[in-house]
Amino acid sequence: MPLWIPPIIAFLLGSIPFGLLIAKSKGINIRKHGSGNIGATNVLRVVGKKFGITCFVLDFIKGLIPSVIGLSLIQYLGQSQTMTIGALTDMANILPETERTTVQVLQLVTGLCAILGHNYSPWVGFKGGKGIATSAGVFCAFAPFAIPLLIIVWCAFFFTTRYVSVASIAASAALPISIIWGSWYHGKIANGTWNKPLFFFSVFIGAMAIWKHRSNIQKLINGTENRFTPKKKS
Repeated sequence: MPLWIPPIIAFLLGSIPFGLLIAKSKGINIRKHGSGNIGATNVLRVVGKKFGITCFVLDFIKGLIPSVIGLSLIQYLGQSQTMTIGALTDMANILPETERTTVQVLQLVTGLCAILGHNYSPWVGFKGGKGIATSAGVFCAFAPFAIPLLIIVWCAFFFTTRYVSVASIAASAALPISIIWGSWYHGKIANGTWNKPLFFFSVFIGAMAIWKHRSNIQKLINGTENRFTPKKKS
């Protein structure tokens, strides 16, 4: 299996604008309503709760699946089989253990392509969402231990402030911290086997997610950011 195929698969899957398609099925152009974003939060606000949740799940999956495919198709000898697809490992490029860092970088590039596909989808003029759900799917494949910690951080900030943007920014900032903590907790820093590329990847993805929230940050500064309020039943 050529090494360039998983990143291309990841970008194509990540670029599917589920938010746009879900809203369009209800006769709504999501880019002309609310924040204009095609992500799950805007879909939830404009189209409704069940559609927003559906959008989040689909955006999560389009980050998870290509990342697991990347882990399955690009491996090094002795790699853990956690979060890999056994049926695909027969087609995998399995490099020597000495090439572990190279393999880890290639796996992470696959995950990055899924996120970039969502954030800069060619189907919507190379625009897209903020990448929170898709990034969560990617890290569920590469660092599943981090997800519960990030959920706790997100919920703590959301229920304290009622701002989805603040919760997402806080979780993004906590991402590298969770990677370091998980590596330390599992003893991988002590024995020198921790995934250094994953840490730098988490710093980049966290920074990119915060950058994508720059308009929200400006609204927070101006006091014009909308707090999340559930729709009242009629």
